[in-house]
Amino acid sequence: MVIREDITQESNFRATNHFQVWLQENKLVGICGIDTRHITHILRENGSINAAIVHKKNGMFGLKNIFKKRSQWGGITGCDLTEQVTRKKNVHWNQATWMKMKGYVENKKKKFHIVAIDYGAKNNILRNLASLGCKITVVPAKTSASNIFKKMPDGIFLSNGPGDPAATGNFSIPIIKKILKKNIPTFGICLGHQMLALALGAKTKKMHHGHRGANHPVIETKTGKVIITVQNHGFEVIENSLPKNVRVSYKSLFDGSVEGIELKNKPVFSVQHHPEASPGPHDHLLLFKKFYKLIKNNA
Repeated sequence: MVIREDITQESNFRATNHFQVWLQENKLVGICGIDTRHITHILRENGSINAAIVHKKNGMFGLKNIFKKRSQWGGITGCDLTEQVTRKKNVHWNQATWMKMKGYVENKKKKFHIVAIDYGAKNNILRNLASLGCKITVVPAKTSASNIFKKMPDGIFLSNGPGDPAATGNFSIPIIKKILKKNIPTFGICLGHQMLALALGAKTKKMHHGHRGANHPVIETKTGKVIITVQNHGFEVIENSLPKNVRVSYKSLFDGSVEGIELKNKPVFSVQHHPEASPGPHDHLLLFKKFYKLIKNNA
């Protein structure tokens, strides 16, 4: 985490500890006192570049060695990072979204069954799925299509995650292609969106500079409605590579990149941004209800 000002004392009534303590407990790197606006300007003009954060208690840095290591890193293109973050076994997810005075509540209604393929799924996505009143089974990224079908899913979710979608696609695309042959409602977010597009025959590419953080406006192509979203991705779907049976449902108002797709002939859709809002705007939480409606209509 790179920030300008030092972390202040926590003020949220739900906080149980200082944020810096949380960073230390989770072994996450952070640095403050940085001119983040200047860094943003550099990235905007030059695109993503290699950088290093180094800490030495004595303040003695071997800069030549640091520069060498930095230049040797080939970047994220071609990297499948899902194995580092996917669950190792099936998990039944029961936690729903947070409610005032109750905290995170347990989902007790389980009318339909959603299988979520975990490429690095954010917990709040799973909470929103559980809040639909559905049984949620989270499976590892490399779970075969046949094993997914054995669970008799009413809906299939393709999660977010890190890395190059084309690299992850080496094992995920054959699985998703088999899913698409069925008429099972399917919903993808972020990496799941990109891999759905790849499975449909489209292509992805690394962006000059990715979309990061809150307040990214996207437009719904059918209605012209503008939605404020939160985003965190460095790859995008190439629009003109999409097949004719796919409709672009959302576009970025910053650069015109694809922010959502849906199939014209199947109950399948995906978005590039993060509708689960944790943290971020809540404008697109309704996509979870859209998914539920597709499941209900298909049951």
